[in-house]
Amino acid sequence: MKALDHIKILDLSQFEAGPSCSETLAFLGAEVIKVEEPKLGDQGRMLIMDNVEGDSPYFLLLNANKKSITLNLKSEKGKTLFKQLLPHFDVILENYGPGVIEELGLGYDVISEINPRIIFAQVKGFGTYGPYSGFKSFDMIAQATGGCMSITGTPDTDPLRAGPAIGDTGAGLHCAVGILSALIQREKTGRGQRVEVSMQDAVVNLSRIGMIAHYLGQVPALRTGNRIETVAPTDLYPCKPGGPNDYVFIFIIPTMWETLIKTIGEEELLNDPRFVDQITRNDHFDDLYEVVKNWTQERDKFEVMQILGEAGIPCGAVIDSGDMMVNEHLKTRGMIQTIEHPTHGSFTMPGCAVQMSDSPVEVTSAPLLSEHSTEIYGKLLDLTKAEIDVLKEEGVI
Repeated sequence: MKALDHIKILDLSQFEAGPSCSETLAFLGAEVIKVEEPKLGDQGRMLIMDNVEGDSPYFLLLNANKKSITLNLKSEKGKTLFKQLLPHFDVILENYGPGVIEELGLGYDVISEINPRIIFAQVKGFGTYGPYSGFKSFDMIAQATGGCMSITGTPDTDPLRAGPAIGDTGAGLHCAVGILSALIQREKTGRGQRVEVSMQDAVVNLSRIGMIAHYLGQVPALRTGNRIETVAPTDLYPCKPGGPNDYVFIFIIPTMWETLIKTIGEEELLNDPRFVDQITRNDHFDDLYEVVKNWTQERDKFEVMQILGEAGIPCGAVIDSGDMMVNEHLKTRGMIQTIEHPTHGSFTMPGCAVQMSDSPVEVTSAPLLSEHSTEIYGKLLDLTKAEIDVLKEEGVI
């Protein structure tokens, strides 16, 4: 069985923060029914695309393993249908703008009255209370206000946005933890509850170790770039042929020093007074960097990673999007999978990062808009095809 095969989620979320949460739970076996606006659906369907045909890769990457129904929640009939669905579900997830769900008349007070066992999960930019709670947010706003940008970059750069969407997907994963915890608690209490994740809070949590210099007297904590000055020669090193991502990151702690030097064929440096201990190596970081760089530049990044990895030295090639989609290690682990989509054809994408021995994950394509409306409304609400057709004509679904 799949771990969450008995859990049903009504997913009102859109863009990334909410969908990344529900996709993770769908990978783990939950039946996720995505509720979308009838005409356009999730706004993510049209985001970051180079044509007007079909759904965007952005949407496909965030909505695998889900089903799609449409429902106009601004209409009274739509709200009535929605409330009729509630007893059939364990979780509701939403990440609308501040106050929107309450304006629709579908806040937790209303939902919990209908289904006291339901978990009402919300991802908000700044939460539902506090001085910023009325402000809208996206990933980069969360990164700015959560401390990430202040510690990303070098002392010579402006604050930088991190490439991974830690404000969006980071918040989504925090919300998934909250939902799972609430489901476990419900086993004891029989009651559901609200689960709230602020995107700002999630980024603060992810930034905590990056802020550690603050506790050592460096206020504010500074941007330090790739180099870790206290454990030379830990840094990013260029490799051949010198492309934009032809680099490796090498991490060295004092006990690995001798192994590194022998592996790169520089044993004579073991007696060099500049490098006799960690303090002196730190003082002569630039000299040591040049030694290691001369070695890495003669090899490609995967060769360097292989040699050092086999020697027990933590080393990672800078894997870019092209490398990632064909990486044999990721493909062997099932993290990169190729699926078939009705309009895109073969589509290669990351799968589930969580592996469980008794809960296999099969990645399936993101749904087409309203692909499962007839199935879900018929099965859960006993609506006939004729009744569903009328709802479509009226613009309710």
